[in-house]
Amino acid sequence: MSEDAFAALVARVGAFHVTDRAMKNAQTVVEEAIRKGTCDDRARAAYLDAVRRYFKPFEREARTHLRDVDRRLEHANQVVFNLTAERGVAVKRIEATQGVLADLATLEHTV
Repeated sequence: MSEDAFAALVARVGAFHVTDRAMKNAQTVVEEAIRKGTCDDRARAAYLDAVRRYFKPFEREARTHLRDVDRRLEHANQVVFNLTAERGVAVKRIEATQGVLADLATLEHTV
């Protein structure tokens, strides 16, 4: 990973609102090392480990949430499909009963 790519990652991570003490400390340490020009391979590796430990659980949580949302959307789509079908049946019943009532009204006026 180039120095520029590493610095970009540090900046990207720094944009997050991090509350975890270990991750905040790792961020502060690496930002200071970059600023001073003393960021060596060991410091970079320690920072990358900290980032992985911090973000990996969030990724798992987000994937779990996405699966849950997808499942709920699938259910909602099925409900919409079923309600649309029920609506179609209700419209046909209204049309059929209106036809019968219209015929009834016509016959009542002629009798």
